[in-house]
Amino acid sequence: MKIMAWNVNGIRACARRGFLAWLAEARPSILGLQEVRARPDQIPPEILEASGYRSYWSPAERPGYSGVGLLVRRRPREVREGLGEASLDGEGRIQIAVFETFVFFNVYFPNGSGRERDNSRVPFKLAFYDAVLERALEFRKGGLGVVIAGDFNTAHREIDLKNWRSNQKTSGFLPEEREAFGRFLEGGFRDVFRDRHPDEPGHYTWWSQRQGARERNVGWRIDYLLVSEDLAPHVRRAWIEPHVPGSDHCPLGIDLVLPGRKARRS
Repeated sequence: MKIMAWNVNGIRACARRGFLAWLAEARPSILGLQEVRARPDQIPPEILEASGYRSYWSPAERPGYSGVGLLVRRRPREVREGLGEASLDGEGRIQIAVFETFVFFNVYFPNGSGRERDNSRVPFKLAFYDAVLERALEFRKGGLGVVIAGDFNTAHREIDLKNWRSNQKTSGFLPEEREAFGRFLEGGFRDVFRDRHPDEPGHYTWWSQRQGARERNVGWRIDYLLVSEDLAPHVRRAWIEPHVPGSDHCPLGIDLVLPGRKARRS
């Protein structure tokens, strides 16, 4: 099972930049999209009608802002929207797809910087982090494996961004944000990409659109696929696709061979 995530920074813009061609080549079994920035009736019909996929969309109340989307080949038992907390659920930031043997969290975590770049949204971001972890652990207590995919808006370690020294007071690399991310790892989730590339710098998933940052690979690794401990041994491969255009983020993925199922060619 190929599981992928991509912050598309506007699904309509990404569609004009080759999203469908990428989808046809990548052929993920499950694809979580973040920062869709469109209502369901604004999604390009060619994406809604993509061959072999069923789609689910969760927009923000504010037009043209945030939002997540889910494309799946196999229909989940259910897809839940939100966290059940009114203070956290107005921005279309989470879908929870429940399958037979595991649960897929598609999440667009908030940026803490605020409109004035004053880190005023950090408390909201930390509350959102805690609520997502709490829900994930509830599923774990129920015996289900969990995959948490999406834009976490935090670089966990110094190796996860190019210019960490100059960003220690920037949202995305604040100590409290990194600690919040670390609680997922302490809670039994694995950053399987970093497990496979423990000391390799230069692996990023987001680049500023200014000053040729992407061409120079001056980026941040803020998008992740975390898996619960029980699923980690069944992850065959973990990768990112920095060469894929269409957004200021790039796609990332894992190949997951579920217990009791034979591996199939993706």
